[in-house]
Amino acid sequence: MQGINLNITGKDEHVPEIERFIRTVKERVCAIVNTLLFETLPYRLAIKIVYNTMFWLNCVPHKDGIHLALSPCTIVTGLTIDYDKHCKLQFGTYVQVHEQHNNSMIPRTSGAIALRPTGNAQGSYYFLSLHSGKCIVHN
Repeated sequence: MQGINLNITGKDEHVPEIERFIRTVKERVCAIVNTLLFETLPYRLAIKIVYNTMFWLNCVPHKDGIHLALSPCTIVTGLTIDYDKHCKLQFGTYVQVHEQHNNSMIPRTSGAIALRPTGNAQGSYYFLSLHSGKCIVHN
């Protein structure tokens, strides 16, 4: 094999590295939740907070990772994060996203909540549409 050790544990056994990583994720999720202005958190938004946390954890090279300069995201997808494209919006920011329209008087934008960058080269973001409740992708 390529230096990968599979450690299968029994019931109620502890793996300190994994438990520490889970604790890190929980701490970051709690930090995001405490910055939001919502009194109650919708279920879908709570899931997206975890996705956001994992996205940003994977965008930074790990001290004990397989490469000192490349992040897990870069190793797997080949894409790097550009500050000017991917760091424009904070999680939970209210925005107006452009909707398809014709020349009538229907609204051209709709309200949405910024979730996280998609990580693509164009700098698109995932948004939670307040009109439909679905996850949408816009620039």
